[in-house]
Amino acid sequence: MHGAQPVKPIAPRQRSLIRAGLAAVVIVCGLSLRWYGFPLGLPAFVVKYGGSLLWATMVFLLVGVLLPRLTRTQIAAIAMMIAVVVEFSRLAHAPWLDAFRLTTAGALLLGRIFSLWNLAAYAIGILVGVWIDRFVELRRGG
Repeated sequence: MHGAQPVKPIAPRQRSLIRAGLAAVVIVCGLSLRWYGFPLGLPAFVVKYGGSLLWATMVFLLVGVLLPRLTRTQIAAIAMMIAVVVEFSRLAHAPWLDAFRLTTAGALLLGRIFSLWNLAAYAIGILVGVWIDRFVELRRGG
């Protein structure tokens, strides 16, 4: 193969930086959806579950930032475990926890109301994260 570039894997540090940048973009998209979705006339379903989907994509990417040597499957499994724990934590009520959930940060990080539908949105969001991560790696030649 004359002129072909050798395949050079992406170093873990570079992979973490790329994932951190992607996570920042996903965070901006998620916040934009939550803050501007209703004023733009988007349906409640899109705002609610789109936000959940983006939240799970962010979790996948951030786990990948922290654990860059793991496979995508391992990262996805950890992200899904985090999502399940966070969702089921909404069934636990303590004064300090409920007070935190009433803050903007608490609502965005932990949510307020338990919903099994969120688990489906999280699974799709993690799959989106896997797809984005693979797409970026392929585009970079890794």
